[in-house]
Amino acid sequence: MNLPLLFDHPWFGTWTAALVAVVVVLLAHRIGSLLLLRITRSAQILHPMVVKARVPSKAVLLLLALQTVWQAAPDELRWIDNVRHVNGLLLIAAMTWLVARVIAGFAQGVLDRHPVDVEDNMNARRIHTQTRVLSRIAMALVVVIGAAMLLMTFPGARQVGASLLASAGVVGLVAGLAGKTVFSNMIAGLQLALTQPIRLDDVLIVEGEWGRVEEITATYVVLRIWDERRLIIPLQYFIEKPFQNWTRNNSQLLGSVFFHVDYGMPLAPLRKELERIVNNAPQWDRRFFNLVVTDATERTMQIRVLCTAASSGLAWDLRCVVREGLIDFMQREYPQFLPRMRIDGEAGRTGGNGAQD
Repeated sequence: MNLPLLFDHPWFGTWTAALVAVVVVLLAHRIGSLLLLRITRSAQILHPMVVKARVPSKAVLLLLALQTVWQAAPDELRWIDNVRHVNGLLLIAAMTWLVARVIAGFAQGVLDRHPVDVEDNMNARRIHTQTRVLSRIAMALVVVIGAAMLLMTFPGARQVGASLLASAGVVGLVAGLAGKTVFSNMIAGLQLALTQPIRLDDVLIVEGEWGRVEEITATYVVLRIWDERRLIIPLQYFIEKPFQNWTRNNSQLLGSVFFHVDYGMPLAPLRKELERIVNNAPQWDRRFFNLVVTDATERTMQIRVLCTAASSGLAWDLRCVVREGLIDFMQREYPQFLPRMRIDGEAGRTGGNGAQD
């Protein structure tokens, strides 16, 4: 290559300055990121923000340095305007990426600071729900603003970008592109984050299905059903329709078990056996239990057992223990008082056809 010709090229000085800027930025970013990681190591919220912002911040600094070089270059350079425009577009995209990652890092720091794998996780679940929903909404808004700024760099689309930045423009564009349902679900997500009728890990009864809230996104909720299925529910459902939340204020529950027994069944032995069962059951939280007759039909009486547990899972297991224990007790001690159709004796007297004399 002819070096004199290379030195005389109109772009030589600009490219040299760009190369120097890239090297300086990479070195400065490397040193700065290591220092920030070390300084924020003990900060539960700042450290995840620094970790998540490392890569996008490098892109932003590189593009910012290059944009400075392009702006300082002579205007008569060939294609310099196109280079400036493309670099500006990339810079806006990188800045949008950086802000979104910073929001994600902040949310991760808040989540790490409030773990849910503790015995009393009510406050942690409330914070997790608010943080996840609000951070996703904030990141969506950042993307919309970034897209608007990109559009405003094009003369023909400048009006569209300006409208997108305005609140009315945001509403109109989102409603027009995504549809009324998506937009209403996003508004419902904001309402859920603020009022919190549901939280992560809440136990819900929705459409007859029992399950735990596994995930809350910007538009829908994932309910993990007891048999490992997943029920996907739009956020708007929880604003417009009734549902059961078994862990709204606390995780303690009152479980119920129902039996139908013969009228001859004495209640005192059942109550004594129930006391023995719940006292030996590790699922019982020792708050309350009782056994009462709640209904009477022409053939049987209905017995209801109530017992308390510290969580929905323990309540389910305790109900099963009580049900199995009382059935086993009656089969062993009072089998004659289990529900049955009284036709055996009558069938023998009538020749087996069950007809009355």
